[in-house]
Amino acid sequence: MAERDGIFAGDDPFIIARRWLTEAERTEPNDPNAIALATVDADGMPDVRMVLLKDIEDDAFVFYTNYDSAKGRQIAETGKAAFVMHWKSLRRQVRVRGTVTREDGPQADAYYQSRALQSRIGAWASRQSQILDSRSSLVAEVARQGLSHGLNPPRPPFWGGFRIKPVQIELWADGAFRLHDRFQWIRCDSGDWKVRRLSP
Repeated sequence: MAERDGIFAGDDPFIIARRWLTEAERTEPNDPNAIALATVDADGMPDVRMVLLKDIEDDAFVFYTNYDSAKGRQIAETGKAAFVMHWKSLRRQVRVRGTVTREDGPQADAYYQSRALQSRIGAWASRQSQILDSRSSLVAEVARQGLSHGLNPPRPPFWGGFRIKPVQIELWADGAFRLHDRFQWIRCDSGDWKVRRLSP
């Protein structure tokens, strides 16, 4: 077991990640829960974009999106994804690689209902990642969907969550003279974590 203390103290990487996110919520000016999510397409070409992480569970990280988006289709094809969450104010980052499953049950319904009405209508209106003729056509579709679904729209069947269950987590903190601290958690076949320090 790699020797850790201070901001790296503890054996559970999810608890440490939650603790770091809580700290970042006090220091980051915008979207402390933003992650750069990486997937690959059918040709193995990598793709990356920013999304908002909505939950750090006991064994997974959860975000929500349109299942028909490029990332949704790529995840459906591979069942895998990776992300990095970087906080400039804390000089720390969390890197995750893992397998992905859908969250399209009551938890997704509850999160969808917690969003602003305009965002819920927007989820119905946007054909995410598909070609759009003009912004005015999008605005018109938002108005049409708003009239169709009213003030309490249900969650669209093509919109929901993805749960990333890590096989690898790395916690990184900036160090003087680029001698950074890096600890990597690897999921063993037993389900336990093996932790090791990596060179910066």
